[in-house]
Amino acid sequence: MLNLIKTWKALSAQGIMGINRRNADYVLKYNKRHLYPVVDDKILTKERAIAAGIDVPELYGIIETEKEVDKLPGILAKHKDFVIKPAQGAGGDGIIVIADRYEGRYKTVSGKIISHEEIEHHISSILSGLYSLGGHRDRVLIEYRVTPDPIFKGISYEGVPDIRIIVLMGYPVMAMLRLPTRQSSGKANLHQGAIGVGVDLATGLTLKGTWLNNKITKHPDTAQEVEGVQLPDWDGFMKLAAGCYELSGLGYIGVDMVLDQEKGPLILELNARPGLNIQIANDAGLTKRTHAVEARIAELKKKGIEETPEERVRFAQEMFGHTARQTPSA
Repeated sequence: MLNLIKTWKALSAQGIMGINRRNADYVLKYNKRHLYPVVDDKILTKERAIAAGIDVPELYGIIETEKEVDKLPGILAKHKDFVIKPAQGAGGDGIIVIADRYEGRYKTVSGKIISHEEIEHHISSILSGLYSLGGHRDRVLIEYRVTPDPIFKGISYEGVPDIRIIVLMGYPVMAMLRLPTRQSSGKANLHQGAIGVGVDLATGLTLKGTWLNNKITKHPDTAQEVEGVQLPDWDGFMKLAAGCYELSGLGYIGVDMVLDQEKGPLILELNARPGLNIQIANDAGLTKRTHAVEARIAELKKKGIEETPEERVRFAQEMFGHTARQTPSA
């Protein structure tokens, strides 16, 4: 028990945020319950983003009922590759990524061949709520398949890497690149075995990684170094993430984005309860950074000042970047 208390105190001194503090001090405090559907439903998120002029993967079609499954051939007619997702899914569950067609069937990114009937069965499972939060009936969205930027070729396995930035009241506080592995079946989800790599907020340079809660320097499948990779258009990612505060109205979110080879940065989804492994990937705690943002907001409020997304990004990069001055104390 004594060792447990010592460990807890040591982690607290480093500013490591635990799940109870995240829930009580940030999720419950800054995220109004009635706004959750905006981020819990990927279709609503996409519609909000499109209305705000924010780039997202193109939506090919929506299936809401069993009867509408008959619309599937028409939705897919012009597309040889696409993604099928549950609107209210979490953790990457229920997502099928089709890379090509083969002899009247479909080929997934992992090379598995599946029939049209199997896709219809999967869609029925999504509609029944098999993958939704709380097991409620769900909707299905079919959208553009992102083609990863070539910069990720050596440090990713099959799937699409994504970038998560945690944002407090419009201020980016920490970022992570998530890289698919063979173990994660090409999905960029840490709990399924993807790699989390810290990212310097100031420059977009990758730091060391974490895999299955262990620190690593190389991708387990490609043996390539994951540290020191310069992510293109980093300021674009930061501005997109900062702007999601106005988009969603939620004060504490994880913004998940991808870098498409042709379309550049795109927003995939928002998360009102972002995980905490990002701290391991960055070898830094969230608490000191969130306290610094809260102090900044309080200071500006006294002066009647509200910063723009660009100003919020500039503050975050100056305060929290590894190449900038050290993170301030809590």
